[in-house]
Amino acid sequence: MPIPEDVTGDEIDKDVRQELQSLPKTLAEDVAKNLVMVARLIDEDPEGAYGYSRVALRLASRVAAVREAAGFAAYATQKYSEALAEFRAARRMTGSAELWPVMADCERGLGRPEKALDMAGAPEVHKLDKAGQVEMRLVAAGARRDMGQLDAAIVTLQSPELASNSVQPWTARLRYAYADALLAVGRENEAREWFAKAVEADRDGSTDASDRLAEMDGVEFVDALDEDEHENEGESGDQGAVEAADGEDHDGERERSTDATVTADATADADATEAADAAGTADTTEASDATESGDKD
Repeated sequence: MPIPEDVTGDEIDKDVRQELQSLPKTLAEDVAKNLVMVARLIDEDPEGAYGYSRVALRLASRVAAVREAAGFAAYATQKYSEALAEFRAARRMTGSAELWPVMADCERGLGRPEKALDMAGAPEVHKLDKAGQVEMRLVAAGARRDMGQLDAAIVTLQSPELASNSVQPWTARLRYAYADALLAVGRENEAREWFAKAVEADRDGSTDASDRLAEMDGVEFVDALDEDEHENEGESGDQGAVEAADGEDHDGERERSTDATVTADATADADATEAADAAGTADTTEASDATESGDKD
């Protein structure tokens, strides 16, 4: 797959670069460039990111960072079975539990929420940092909802991290999940409160909490571009009607003008005929008089 000229491979994280040092220099550079493309496209063009991840995987399948990148690219395109296999491979290579929550979410994606809940109670969770533990809580709550256990999902999300007033990278998503769970059981006033709190914490727009809050308040958004297009269509229609009317008036004038011309031509022909008849009558009379005069002589 083509690599843009501005991609050098130096953009990757230093830890990943260190992993690639086990490869020949040229190969390491090619793998690094493909990993940069995966990171660049994974949000806006997941399928494109997936394509670059497959190239990197073909070049360096024994590098944990490559397996992890391939896993996230597959996860972004909802290829959960493939993603889970790549995450497991990366975990075997590193021995880290960091990928445990996303592996559990793959189990949800594969329709196995019970397996995800089992993973939420596994010893690996205690090895996670605070961000990982919050992520695991979100996955567990999602699994509860998958199983129809809505009240249990609410309880799962109730935690010191949710009650804290400090804003962390995970705060907006945690508050959003809690608000959505409350709304699912009909606790609308509480849900509105927590959507509002999610908006306060969502500094990078990671959720659509503001849209959900506006929807609950009955606010409707109108796309200005669509509105302009409708107005232009209306103006075009009005202009077309005016032109059609003008065309009809002009056609009417042309018809009336044609009728007048025909009438005038007919009148002129009639006058000419009468004149010719009159002239013929006069000639006949003169000839007759002349004949009579000759007979007398």
